[in-house]
Amino acid sequence: MDPNQKPETNPYLLGKVLLIDKPLDWTSFQVVNKIRWLIKQEFGLKKIKVGHAGTLDPLASGLLIICTGKETKNIHTYQAQEKEYTGTITLGATTPSYDLETEIDQRFPITDLTTDQLIATTQQFTGEILQKPPIYSAIKKDGKRLYELARAGETTEIKSRTVSVNTFELSNIRLPKVDFRITCSKGTYIRSMAHDYGVALDNGAHLSALRRTKIGDYNVKDALSLEEFEQQLKA
Repeated sequence: MDPNQKPETNPYLLGKVLLIDKPLDWTSFQVVNKIRWLIKQEFGLKKIKVGHAGTLDPLASGLLIICTGKETKNIHTYQAQEKEYTGTITLGATTPSYDLETEIDQRFPITDLTTDQLIATTQQFTGEILQKPPIYSAIKKDGKRLYELARAGETTEIKSRTVSVNTFELSNIRLPKVDFRITCSKGTYIRSMAHDYGVALDNGAHLSALRRTKIGDYNVKDALSLEEFEQQLKA
């Protein structure tokens, strides 16, 4: 693209919706920063607004909707759309973060768990449910992120919230792991669902893999990797 293009005609300043496949171990904020830097470098811009429509944890991969320029004012419309996730829950063990960010703190026997029980218990997590976000989350309390308090060893009371889950189905059972597909509303924590699923089974569980596959009608199959976006930007 022409770096001498006038700012008022720059498509990224006018506003674009980008579908990005977030890699593992990147924060959503890092992806936004990378895209902002690439656009500024390519067009010689001093500044440009770039934001994402819904955080993915560093240990999750998948669809990030990135808005640029004037389109950032519409981020809330993308955030509100239904999300679809696939992933893996590991039974028989819990972690403080409800995923692999922290070490296992408790173990449970899984010999008594049956396939029928595993499938039937998913029904407790569909419809409108009360859910408590993980202590290791980006929610702010008293100006600090909860994960900052958790890493500092501080305890804090977290209020439950109502979320909507349309689908919670198991696609493969190979104990101690079960693969799943979940469709849910904004604000649903899949880590909390994994933890609560273990509790409902009178066992323990944590999230061991997560991928966001859809946001509304947007599909990760149509998303670009960061490398592909960079190549497309320079084409």
